[in-house]
Amino acid sequence: MVRNSGAPPNLLELKPRRKMAWEVHAESVHLVVPRFGSLLQRWLTPVLRRPAFRVRLDAFGSFVWSRCDGETPVEEIARQLREQYGPDVEPLYDRLERFLRRLEREGFISIT
Repeated sequence: MVRNSGAPPNLLELKPRRKMAWEVHAESVHLVVPRFGSLLQRWLTPVLRRPAFRVRLDAFGSFVWSRCDGETPVEEIARQLREQYGPDVEPLYDRLERFLRRLEREGFISIT
């Protein structure tokens, strides 16, 4: 059987990995995002009061983020999310895909 090498990978089989610094505050995750690229940041950090800003994730986002360890496949994350939050996360797969694709687009995670 010949596999179609041009077919996109199944997102459920992929394993997202965090690429950003993050902090846990109470029950939410805050992503630590540098204000500038590495070269500008090196020059401006001494004069900036806050060289980074924080992006606060809601409960669902924090739950997903904490599982983006590069080892857990998206399918398992979805199963755990449904187990934890029940029908509140529906439509689960559409929501999860949009969230992960946005994190990937912003450079916060890689999905492999």
